Amino acid sequence: MQPLGPWDGLDLLAVAVSGGADSLCLALLAQRWAAARRGACIGLIVDHGLRDSSAGEAAATLQRLRRIGMPGRILPLHALRRGPALAARARAGRYAALSLACMQAGIVDLLVAHQAGDQAETALMRRRAGSGPDGLAAMAHLVETPSLRLLRPLLGVAPGRLRATLLAAGLDWVEDPSNRDVAALRTRLRHELDGAAPGVRRALLREVADAGRARMTRQCERALQLALLAELRPEGFALLPACLVAPDTLASLIRTIAGSAHPPPTRAVAALALRPRAATLGGARLLPAGRLGPGWLLVREARAMQAPVEAADGVLWDNRFRLHAAGVALPSGSRIGAAARRMAGRPEALLPTVVRTAMPCLYDPAGTAISLPSGARFAFEPVMAASQAPRFALA
Repeated sequence: MQPLGPWDGLDLLAVAVSGGADSLCLALLAQRWAAARRGACIGLIVDHGLRDSSAGEAAATLQRLRRIGMPGRILPLHALRRGPALAARARAGRYAALSLACMQAGIVDLLVAHQAGDQAETALMRRRAGSGPDGLAAMAHLVETPSLRLLRPLLGVAPGRLRATLLAAGLDWVEDPSNRDVAALRTRLRHELDGAAPGVRRALLREVADAGRARMTRQCERALQLALLAELRPEGFALLPACLVAPDTLASLIRTIAGSAHPPPTRAVAALALRPRAATLGGARLLPAGRLGPGWLLVREARAMQAPVEAADGVLWDNRFRLHAAGVALPSGSRIGAAARRMAGRPEALLPTVVRTAMPCLYDPAGTAISLPSGARFAFEPVMAASQAPRFALA
């Protein structure tokens, strides 16, 4: 845990606990570690509801957490159904529930129990999928999201050591039958690595560590390049120089402007960085900056933006703007969505049309744009942690 700090003034941590051996051992270790520093932990148990026994397993896990002195909370996923892309949908639902629970409790740090075996499987999966240098570094020990820090303190620990720790503590755990499903790619890779020569897994993890250090170096270089060459504006767009920026830096900027969880296709970004031109890619548009300067304007693609959503304090729109209206009475039935083209009398009216129509606006139930209540503000939340970009406010 120590390298993932700083931990001055440690207050409350959250631990994602599935009930399996890895996550239960993480809960045990985190509870001891936090208590020694006068902090505390809460266990968050996601019940996917996909098996008849899941509710009982979640309740049993809650009791095990109480045995080690950790309070817990069960987070049921009521809308998850079996069907195509179940694993991806379950993962998205799980992290959404965990993030919301952390935000509600004012928790910044969420611990998850990926261990060395998971890391080796991920690395092998990425290698065979032809991932680029960043992908070959597999999972990072620390990932910053718009709302929390995702920490993986066990990435260097073998799963056998975690089970031995639980046995020594007299704790039992849940065995998920899906972990034995050979139809799942990860299960097949696990069996393949288990049957490989002893040095194969170690060599794979050494490659991951080297790739991870190289990824950190590249991220620092991107941050420096952004600080020197790019201007990220609070209205949700970026200004770039005529020569653009390096492809990986451009991909990170596109992610931010589009509010996307994943970067755009590598080859397409590389071609655009090599020969800059007006283009639409990954939910963002690249255009000549015109009267804003000699370079390029990177702005959200209007057609890909989210439809209007109900306006409420804390609501996130289009994965880019969060409405903060604490202490302000929002009009009944108001929604937040894309801005109207005409914004006469407002400072934004001086901005290019492509920028104005990508900005957020409040609407009344009839669909008419209304003025932002006094005291409310929109916060622009970049999804790109690598740039160390600040969160901007739009008055």
